[in-house]
Amino acid sequence: MILASLKETKEIEKLNPLFAQAFQYIRENDFSKKEDGRYDIEGDNLFANIQTLNGKNPKEATIEVHKKYIDIQIPLIGVEQIGWKPAADLLEESIPYDDEQDIAFYVDKPTSIARIYPGQCAIFYPEDGHAPGIGEGLLRKIVIKIKR
Repeated sequence: MILASLKETKEIEKLNPLFAQAFQYIRENDFSKKEDGRYDIEGDNLFANIQTLNGKNPKEATIEVHKKYIDIQIPLIGVEQIGWKPAADLLEESIPYDDEQDIAFYVDKPTSIARIYPGQCAIFYPEDGHAPGIGEGLLRKIVIKIKR
């Protein structure tokens, strides 16, 4: 997991060939004018999902894991907290891995919770179990999906 400011992504962009393109997309778009949904940047290799949701309390948050994609999660409205636990330490699946949706869910609880503000991002690799959507009230966010 990486936590960062969107103002300082130059070093992060070196970590994956598609990161620079992802952060350029973030800088060049006004997401207040976009509806919720999927936006292709480079087909299935790089795309954005814009989501609006009601924040959950930490006890309701479910850990998820992806095998094919890296997530860059960016709050637009509200402060989102995202739980984290190493995927290697996850013990009990609640919903087995779905290859088509690239997701599995776990009963395990996060070992830590990060607070992410608008203007910041959290990056989750397949090795990072994460429990998104923790917060109060309405949350709006972008999840950039980058094929590994």
